[in-house]
Amino acid sequence: MTGIDGRVGLLQRLRTWARGIKREGVALWFASRDPRTPWAVRLLCVAVVAYALSPIDLVPDFIPVLGYLDDVLLLPGLMWLALRLLPPGLLAECRSRADAWLAEAGRKPRSWWGAAVILVLWLAVAVAAGRWWLSR
Repeated sequence: MTGIDGRVGLLQRLRTWARGIKREGVALWFASRDPRTPWAVRLLCVAVVAYALSPIDLVPDFIPVLGYLDDVLLLPGLMWLALRLLPPGLLAECRSRADAWLAEAGRKPRSWWGAAVILVLWLAVAVAAGRWWLSR
């Protein structure tokens, strides 16, 4: 494949990958609420889901390079780890629930708690930077 055919193939693979990431995020959302999920894995799922479903990024996308690193490396890496740690039967059930949710709702859920945590982190950074600036 060269030229336009190659670009179309690449775009299709990227769309498929993005749909898979969305599905896995929703599956982790269900796993984080399931009492059968081991507590340590549940904490990881909660953190990943809060960030993945938050309408606010930890590192805003308008910051060159760094703004996309969290979306391209950090989030998929943490999702991969959480998915690997889930018991296989539970993961399969959560994936089927995620498929049903996405088919019905047509969108991923939103985590306003995740947005609140990220806002608190940004406020803490702003306060620390302000204190540092004033102490100079």
